[in-house]
Amino acid sequence: MQIVRNAVRFFRKIGVERPKVAALSAIEMVNEDMPSTIDAALLSIMQRRGQIKNCLIDGPLAFDNAISKQSKEQKNIPGDVAGDADILLVPNIESGNILYKAFVFFADAKVAGLVVGAPFPIVLTSRADSEETKRNSIYLAAISVKNV
Repeated sequence: MQIVRNAVRFFRKIGVERPKVAALSAIEMVNEDMPSTIDAALLSIMQRRGQIKNCLIDGPLAFDNAISKQSKEQKNIPGDVAGDADILLVPNIESGNILYKAFVFFADAKVAGLVVGAPFPIVLTSRADSEETKRNSIYLAAISVKNV
């Protein structure tokens, strides 16, 4: 819950007033044998009840449902988050790291490394990150501090 709050606060600082949060899992249905589906559903309910504010949360959503309108339509998934997510909330650090590296190495994504939630953003890059990624991280941190 705190990760979502930190991410939403950050997105609002950079101009996204009501970010759409996709709570990711392997599937888009709650399955009692998959804790990430339960966590995602609980976060969705908490947002609807006002316990998490200034965002829309939906989950569990599989990655394709979170980013692809076509996948959302094919699987008949309702809501405003699926197919148009601003924030991808991963179930754990391992899956987040894998997703990040897949974006970089398979899709040549432009990325930045930033830890939010502390009094000021913390630039966090890998030794393997490009100079561009390191600059992007510093720029994003500066923009977020400027808009405090």
